[in-house]
Amino acid sequence: MTRQRIDLAAVSSRAAGLVCELEGALRGEGLMDDRLRELVRIRVAQLNGCAYFLARRSQEALRLGERQEPLNELPGWRDSALFTEPERAAPALAEVMTRLPSNGVPDAEYGQAERLLGPYSLGILIIAISVANALDRMCLAARHCSLH
Repeated sequence: MTRQRIDLAAVSSRAAGLVCELEGALRGEGLMDDRLRELVRIRVAQLNGCAYFLARRSQEALRLGERQEPLNELPGWRDSALFTEPERAAPALAEVMTRLPSNGVPDAEYGQAERLLGPYSLGILIIAISVANALDRMCLAARHCSLH
């Protein structure tokens, strides 16, 4: 990362703390498979080009027992035989939410994720993707990642 621009936590420790609290709540809820959550968050960091969170989330996935091979193949998940149907639906949703087309999230990606994950896990996934995008973008804009 190049020269730091601004320390967002120093500007508003409350706001930065609330974003981090959301992150902690997602881990603490236990409502979604931890491994799947980290795969999705890694895919978001890849799409956003956030090296800091890509490294952090990859380390967390390995700590949770993920193997290196799926992490290596995650950018090409569509062509990889390593991922189950739910593990394909989750990054598909992460990709459309991160790139967000002008007409919003297409019904196909949403419906597939809902069918495979169920509405409750889908809701947690949507929040996890949103928080991961917020953290990545804050880090990239500020060139400082003390938000954890």
